[in-house]
Amino acid sequence: MLLSLNAGYVDAAGYLALQGLFSAHVTGNFVTLGASLALGTSGAIAKLLALPMFCAVVIATRLLDTLLSNRDRSALETLIALEVLLLVIGAALAMHFGPFRDSDNWQAVLTGMALVAAMSMQNAFHRVHLGSAPPSTIMTGTTTQVMIDIADRIYGPSGSDSPPSQRIVQMSTNVLLFAVGCGGAALAYSLFSVKCFAAPPIVGSLQLIILRFRERPQYRS
Repeated sequence: MLLSLNAGYVDAAGYLALQGLFSAHVTGNFVTLGASLALGTSGAIAKLLALPMFCAVVIATRLLDTLLSNRDRSALETLIALEVLLLVIGAALAMHFGPFRDSDNWQAVLTGMALVAAMSMQNAFHRVHLGSAPPSTIMTGTTTQVMIDIADRIYGPSGSDSPPSQRIVQMSTNVLLFAVGCGGAALAYSLFSVKCFAAPPIVGSLQLIILRFRERPQYRS
């Protein structure tokens, strides 16, 4: 749930601060790239680089995950810690160089790529380690599945079981928290401008703390 909340926040904050750059839903940058070219607005460079950056980070994350797993280390914990580090870098860059009047300058591009890298890493480790959970960065497929499940509960195919309520609730919660993250980012950006990027590293650190607490072995006297 925290992953979805953070992804929505980072995606919306990046979109507002960097003239339409999607850091979590990177394929959406094809649309905003077309808009930038048609309208003559800035930000085309970051949007062009977002997909190659996404691909490179996903590959690197997978390789690092395999290396850590072979060495019997907590791969998920390490990857979340690296994501938090990238969010800290992105926040530091945004607050030092922003607000960005021109999203094609190197400072804005570097900030955007740090955010894209963080969300790319989240996409990768979520798919590898949390595959049974709804996606935390792309809500279109999750929303579609929720509507299909609701329709099947109203009137399902003959002989089929109704979708479990738990699945509907879990997926709906992810979509809701992503939306809350987007709204929270919009409000925070309107109030604090680029200082709003201080929030994602805090939420990411909370994820790490919860993970470590849950993985702590329980001893009995």
